[in-house]
Amino acid sequence: MARKKFNLVLILFALLLHGTISHVNAQEECDSLKLIENLDKSKALFSSDPEKSIKQTNFFLEKARSCNFRRVCAIALKNIGLAHYNQGDYISALDYWNKSLDIFTEINDLAGVANIQNNFGTIYFNQGDDVNALDYYLKALKTAETIKDTLRIVTTCINIGGVYSNKSGTKNKSVEFYLRALPLSELIKDNEAIGTVCVNIGEYYLEKALLDTALYYFNKSLIAFEGSEHVPYTLINIGKVYLKRGDFDSAIRFQTEALNLATELDSKNDVALSLIGLAESLEAKGDFQKALEYYTKARKISMEIGANYQLKSSYQGLSKINAALGDYKNAYENQLLLMAIKDTIFTLDAEKKIGTLQFSFDLYKKEQDLLEKQEQIRRQKLVRNGFIGGFAVVLLFAGVFLSQRNRISKEKKRSEELLLNILPEETAEELKATGQAKAKSFESVSVMFTDFKNFTQASELLSAEQLVEEINRCYSAFDTIITRYGLHHATDIVAAALELQAFIEENKRLRISENLPFFELRLGIHTGPVVAGVVGSKKFAYDIWGDTVNTASRMESSGAVGRVNISATTYELIKHRFRCTPRGKIEAKNKGEIEMFFVEGPAA
Repeated sequence: MARKKFNLVLILFALLLHGTISHVNAQEECDSLKLIENLDKSKALFSSDPEKSIKQTNFFLEKARSCNFRRVCAIALKNIGLAHYNQGDYISALDYWNKSLDIFTEINDLAGVANIQNNFGTIYFNQGDDVNALDYYLKALKTAETIKDTLRIVTTCINIGGVYSNKSGTKNKSVEFYLRALPLSELIKDNEAIGTVCVNIGEYYLEKALLDTALYYFNKSLIAFEGSEHVPYTLINIGKVYLKRGDFDSAIRFQTEALNLATELDSKNDVALSLIGLAESLEAKGDFQKALEYYTKARKISMEIGANYQLKSSYQGLSKINAALGDYKNAYENQLLLMAIKDTIFTLDAEKKIGTLQFSFDLYKKEQDLLEKQEQIRRQKLVRNGFIGGFAVVLLFAGVFLSQRNRISKEKKRSEELLLNILPEETAEELKATGQAKAKSFESVSVMFTDFKNFTQASELLSAEQLVEEINRCYSAFDTIITRYGLHHATDIVAAALELQAFIEENKRLRISENLPFFELRLGIHTGPVVAGVVGSKKFAYDIWGDTVNTASRMESSGAVGRVNISATTYELIKHRFRCTPRGKIEAKNKGEIEMFFVEGPAA
């Protein structure tokens, strides 16, 4: 688990001028440096009192506007955006940062431009939108290189490495950017950057089983992090190296040192990780009783802090140790808990993907609200001019008013159509009427899962713009196909699925002829009962839950590229309309054996 600290730290480092002042007199009100100092002072309240910080910063923003200090205005807008970011209000943060970016661009302050571009990338990274995150990070890197800003080049390279390390197929690219950042971070003697880069590089080589190289970078990280709260994490990784070498005593020594230091720092996440590392080393050494003790402690702390991945490792270790000690009852119970936590992690990953869609929808709504406000201002101006200019202007206004009203009506209709793409009509109406929607059970719902194959390889060979363009082309085609079939019955979904595969296959042939990377598709469908409802009160998302969803996902992962894989339940609903080939019972992850069928095409 790479420690990509700079994805969050990055927002804070730019445009800081430290200093305090107790009062601002009349002469100093138009002193831009004093205003910046006061902005810096208000930033100290971001964590403790963000609302007060925003209020103070708005006060200084108005003073900067009255004095026409454009750069100070840009910094103030950036700071207000950061306060909203700290509150988790990403939409408002983007709104203020866009305004800040406009000013920085206008006054040609490239350092400010790079800062905002990085901030955009961080928001998209946090939302799980790696494509947009990478796009903004690369823009920030280009800007930082233009002005030869070493610190921004370092932090941006670390951020880009963080994006690439998210997927196994692009981890080699992440190391390229980490290695690029390392000598620069050493040049400016930034120990946190050095430690972060080295621990990430070390983890890459540890995963590749290049243990001497991994240990070299972990030791560099340990030196850089000396005296900081990051030391336990590096010690844990050094312990892993010795565990892979089979030097169990050294592994236990480093993991114990990490545990003691993490406990002293009250870093519960590192405590859980070091307990798991100790347990794994003791298990490998054959000390099962002691390993059982540490896995049990790790499970307890992981449950306290909600660390699902650590909890997964704890259950897995406990199940193995219980079985080795002949305690099959507890081994079975921990295996069940392991399966449950895996499903929880899967559900959280799915929710994150839905959250990305919701984030895009919220952005769209924000744009529409802004458009409507602009139109209201224009109408007010036209009304005022109508009274001044007389009856002829009033008549002109009436025509414009009707035109704008029709335009706003169309935009409102577009917003409602977008809402209906996310929510069922009945749920959308219930939300608009009451502000909430009750969860409902459905006895029979067909759920389709799709997954692009070759996505990682394509992302390595295409620029960010080309990748987004290709994804958009595929998604637009998918939308068109799905809209055409309506999806009221399992037969509609299967028909649409066959056409989706046909589109991807035709697109593959076209891109091969143009010597371009291409996507392939795995697709699975299962039918069964689900519970559906809206979660969240402000940033709502419509989701479905139940074993049917998990089984549908297994249909996809257990299928084959270019084929439509369905369960026996779905087969019974569509067999009169489609030719299918039985596959027999296939082992599906965490589900046992499931009877599956490939759909070949419409029945003769």
